[in-house]
Amino acid sequence: MMGGATMTKGLLATGLDAARRLGRSARRLATDRRGVAAIEVAFIAPVLLSLYFVTMEVSQGIEVNKKVGRVGSMVADLITQQQTISKSELDAILQIGGSILQPYNRSQPTIIVTAIQITDENSPKVVVAWSRKLQGGAASAGPTTATVPDTLKIRNTFLIRVQSNLAYKPVIAWTADQKKVLGLAAAFDGIAMSEEYFLRPRISTTIACSDC
Repeated sequence: MMGGATMTKGLLATGLDAARRLGRSARRLATDRRGVAAIEVAFIAPVLLSLYFVTMEVSQGIEVNKKVGRVGSMVADLITQQQTISKSELDAILQIGGSILQPYNRSQPTIIVTAIQITDENSPKVVVAWSRKLQGGAASAGPTTATVPDTLKIRNTFLIRVQSNLAYKPVIAWTADQKKVLGLAAAFDGIAMSEEYFLRPRISTTIACSDC
């Protein structure tokens, strides 16, 4: 009987000692602050990176949108300074307009130049004299029809209309593979940016294209 009591006391003592050690370990763990910084970084770093990329995308998008407007104004300005023009000269001007968007190169602009003659009638009609288009980096013939705001539809006048369009692609939605992976990023792929300018010839009443 004495041996059984002694064994019971020993087990109790061992259990109490283990409980005290466990309590001391728990207190040390509760007061240990060495891992707090790492945990904070793990939570904050993704937020900071997201803010950085959003800021970068928004600023670049705004800059590219401004350049799309400059493309139209520059192309229209160069053409309206001419008295006559050729197809090769038009194509060169369109290529210069496309280069304004550099260093952005994730998508290519579409630039359309249309020479419009307003007929000399009581109810003036819009007639396309000639048109050229830059799309996908290649120049070709432009549309054969055009529209003009009523305020510019003045009989027996000549207009140069320049349309610049770009499907802006953010970095996060650049490639098809990324779109499949990111999912929601595809909703921001191909953001439409466009500008339209109407200018009148500066030197002559019309601008003829010899081989358009």
